[in-house]
Amino acid sequence: MDQPLLTLDHDVEALRAAWAGAMPAVGAIPGASQVELEQMSNAGLVRVTDALARVRRDADALLARVAAEVSKRSNTELGQASLARSQGFHSPVRLIAAATGTTQKDAAKLIAVGTATAERQTFGGERAPSRHPHVGAALSSGRIGVDAASAITSMLDRVRVRADPALAAEAEAALVDLAAQVPLDLLMRAVREAEARLDRDGVEARDEQLRAERSLTIREDAAGMVHLRARLDPETAAPIKVAVEALVSDVLRRRETSPVGATRPGSVVEDDRSIPQIQADALAAIARHVLGCEDTLAPLAKVTVVVRVDHDALVEGLGHARVDGLDQPISASTARRMAADAEIIPAVLGSESVPLDLGRSARLFTRAQRLALAERDGGCACCGQNITYVDAHHIRWWERDAGPTDLSNGVMLCSFCHHRIHREGWAIRANRSEVWFIPPPDVDPARTPRLGGRARFALPLPRAAA
Repeated sequence: MDQPLLTLDHDVEALRAAWAGAMPAVGAIPGASQVELEQMSNAGLVRVTDALARVRRDADALLARVAAEVSKRSNTELGQASLARSQGFHSPVRLIAAATGTTQKDAAKLIAVGTATAERQTFGGERAPSRHPHVGAALSSGRIGVDAASAITSMLDRVRVRADPALAAEAEAALVDLAAQVPLDLLMRAVREAEARLDRDGVEARDEQLRAERSLTIREDAAGMVHLRARLDPETAAPIKVAVEALVSDVLRRRETSPVGATRPGSVVEDDRSIPQIQADALAAIARHVLGCEDTLAPLAKVTVVVRVDHDALVEGLGHARVDGLDQPISASTARRMAADAEIIPAVLGSESVPLDLGRSARLFTRAQRLALAERDGGCACCGQNITYVDAHHIRWWERDAGPTDLSNGVMLCSFCHHRIHREGWAIRANRSEVWFIPPPDVDPARTPRLGGRARFALPLPRAAA
């Protein structure tokens, strides 16, 4: 951002052009912004959205740099000469929050990102690169926004003392590239994975901290409603989350198989509960079952918690593991403890496993195959939807294409992506470690393959650390 105001001028000119181009060539009625927006074509409205988003990214990037400079001039050591105090504010965070009309949390984020990505000055007065040059360059060029920059830089700062500098630099570059391609929630999965790999010793310490902070409070309000508020570490939360989601999925599955407007088989009245209501009823059903029922709840009979861990990490107790349905990695020692539970499946990677390719001998993917596909795809291989809400599908259809039931012909997809891919004519190519989506010509004339699955989040850390 060598010429930040020129960048903003260019953004505004591009926005003006997009706005004018979105209006109808004939019959446009000048007026208030809402009136003009209603006259825009669909394609034009999308172009205006993109142009506005670019203005916002570049303005936020400049605001972060300005906030960092305000913070530097508001050093408490300056006393009354502090910029914030001279303006009547206790801290630079409050000054920025008041100026932007945001929360102090958002103001602190702006200051932190600006400080982490700004050029530094040595004791000799020379200019030095920022602590995070890849993030700084991407932020200045508008490739990523402040939220993505904050997620990456805050993680790198947390592990800076213990992480190998070369691996941290590689992780930063890889995360920046990913941040320019995926939404923030998917980026956060990669950030957590990178943190676990960069700071192997820190994963167990975080597990212990999270476990120490677990809590459940129960109170009854004046209306008679009982409020449950829980903060659970991944190990404690995993079986609860899996059990509740299994019962919810069972209800939704039976809804999907019933005609629209019809009651489910055996039901006298239509089930019109919302998802939160179904979840509440599921929790109550589990509690009642534990208190008095000797039979396993049917939807739970085939449900277990799956913990995925590298063989070396399981043996040595170092490194990290993952729990299906949760984004936060857990330590290898926690995985070892969970693997001792008979109700939890340890999916050990890199060791001998059961045969996974069945060819045409069976139509449905086996449990072992689904576990392997879930390890490769990490949820919906297309959109990243949580593993709980996806199913294994044949890439080449079983009946139409005589597609085999094996890993190279299987992919984990949510219902929306499954139907959209077939409807729009996307092709899929897969092997045991990667899934690639090939767009139809009307989406991309070059049909350039797009990497999906867990490989999107893979960083070059394991090979470099080996």
